[in-house]
Amino acid sequence: MKKTTFYNLLLFAGAFLLAQNSFAQGVYLKHFDKTVRPQDDFFKFVNGNWLKTGEIPASESNWGSFSELQEGNQDVLKQILEDASKRKPQDKPKGSDLQLVSDFYASGMNTNLINEKGVTPIKAEWDDINAIKDTKGVLAMIAKHQLKGVGSLFGVFVGADSKNSKMNAVYISQGGISLPDRSYYLEDNKKFAKTREEYKKHLKTMFELFGETNELAQKNADAVYKIEYRIAETQRVRTDMRNPQKNYNKRTLDELQQMLFNIDIKSHFEMMGSADFKAEIKEVIIGQPEYLAMADRMIKDFSIDQWKAYFKWKLMSFSAPYLSDKIEQENFRFFSTELNGVKEMKPRQKRIIQITDGALGQVLGKLYVEKTFPPQAKAKMMEMITNIKEALAERIQGLDWMTEETKKQALIKLQAITPKIGYPDKWRDFSSVEIKADDYVGNLMRLRKFGTEYMFSKIGQPVDKTEFGMTAPTVNAYYSPVNNEIAFPAGILQPPFFDFKADDAVNYGGIGAVIGHEITHGFDDQGSQYDADGNLKMWWSKEDRAKFDAKAQKIVEQYNEYKVLDSVAVNGKFTLGENIADLGGVTIAYQALQKQWKKNGKPKNKDGFTPEQRFFIGFAQVWRRKYRSESMIQRIKTDPHSPSEFRTNGTLSNLSIFHEAFGVKDGDKMKRKEIVVIW
Repeated sequence: MKKTTFYNLLLFAGAFLLAQNSFAQGVYLKHFDKTVRPQDDFFKFVNGNWLKTGEIPASESNWGSFSELQEGNQDVLKQILEDASKRKPQDKPKGSDLQLVSDFYASGMNTNLINEKGVTPIKAEWDDINAIKDTKGVLAMIAKHQLKGVGSLFGVFVGADSKNSKMNAVYISQGGISLPDRSYYLEDNKKFAKTREEYKKHLKTMFELFGETNELAQKNADAVYKIEYRIAETQRVRTDMRNPQKNYNKRTLDELQQMLFNIDIKSHFEMMGSADFKAEIKEVIIGQPEYLAMADRMIKDFSIDQWKAYFKWKLMSFSAPYLSDKIEQENFRFFSTELNGVKEMKPRQKRIIQITDGALGQVLGKLYVEKTFPPQAKAKMMEMITNIKEALAERIQGLDWMTEETKKQALIKLQAITPKIGYPDKWRDFSSVEIKADDYVGNLMRLRKFGTEYMFSKIGQPVDKTEFGMTAPTVNAYYSPVNNEIAFPAGILQPPFFDFKADDAVNYGGIGAVIGHEITHGFDDQGSQYDADGNLKMWWSKEDRAKFDAKAQKIVEQYNEYKVLDSVAVNGKFTLGENIADLGGVTIAYQALQKQWKKNGKPKNKDGFTPEQRFFIGFAQVWRRKYRSESMIQRIKTDPHSPSEFRTNGTLSNLSIFHEAFGVKDGDKMKRKEIVVIW
């Protein structure tokens, strides 16, 4: 899959329509727990009653305010898809947006046909794997799977060159495992030991469901686990994956070939079937050279039959959610129930709506925007972004730990940050993709291939700065260091982040803190290594960088103290970038709010709270969320965001502006003995 070149707030979905009905004047008073002092635990003060009474639905791994918005978003997308399905054939000619989404949706909803077909939709690919006879066939299958987006031993993708951000480059990265993280294979604890045994059982069951005998299914399951265990041993840990300099290793093809004994890299790119590779590729950026060298050696370390088992498993794992009920249910049993604690599947219609959004998000997003996006949101957002950028500029100029030259470079970078709001300026054309109402898996494979070929077409080409990194219905936001841009899809411009009926205090505590969060990502431990043009280039003085790193280390130590499930510690180093962004985001949003009040006047108290207090309430209530234990464990291992409770309390316990607003004194739990402020 493609490289993640942006840092996002968190993955959520939502809908403007539901939000307007469920969110009254900015503050959810009924969710407060007045038995908790805000000076002791602000997260529970604002959300405590909901935490006590709210239940995670059986079909979810976690639940919160954004999950509720996701339900509303599903209603909007459902209406769009059902309306498209009812249109007459002449109203949706082949290749039109309506034809694409309605036929894809129909293919996923046709359960009788899907069950009748069984595993036949992947028979041709299965036969190709069975036909492998030698190492050349193994290498060819790795390339075929990469082209189709099935997943393979290592990843190949195209994105902006981190040290020449105006041009696209080819990247190679580690990959190949199926469990959420290498720790699931390697850590010696009861939880992961149980997961490993369940995974082995799942592998065997899946091979049987795809027609293998009991004996062969066990043999293949053993082979897959051995290969993935070997991969996990060599992968970099996630904290190292956050080091952009360490993950930038540019090599010419000849230099890369010198690392490899079994893979002919030029032939590999040609086997991926893209003329662009043959014509344009001259250099490759290797994320983890030691991993690629290991992957190359592994080609000969395992037998042809073991590799065939591995390729079959990758094909099964890719296609299982889209095949017959028995296969889909077994896939759900392991990946949703065992790994995330989810008790039951969502209704099929909800699953297909989500899959349609994922597969045809650009097309569905265009229809979504036409139906729901309020045009006044863009103007309001631009006003808030301007205020927040001005607030950060003032804070940078006032820093007592940064020298003037570094401040100058920071201000240049800040001013260069480009905002994107709502949806892309131009929509991608999917009309060439063949979407059939009776070929669900085929549709998905053709869309995957189309996406990969689109990505390959960028090789040697300038970066298109107009591209939007998320679909319009997504409730999320991101900062891209290589583009030095912030983006806010239409889906997030709604309560609890953004409410046209609420006062500025709540909006700045919600979407304002999000804007500040994304801008601060340009100045966190990772984003701060990129300059104003998006190049991986240190613009700091050594002395200033050392001071920044010392402050950042204190935040690492603070978050290392937090624990979930009584004994599992948050990884402060892994979550550092998000924690810095949360802290900076609230700080500069609050300062921007003061600027807004100077322009428009400060409002009176409301609901028993001052405007300042409502700002912090607006921040805390957007993180209302609870998790199943399995989901929480996976989050700690794989998600660079801290759990919601600590995103709230960890941030606010460092802020004197919060302490003033709620009368927090020395010794109160919401005031740290050593307060850390970076931006």
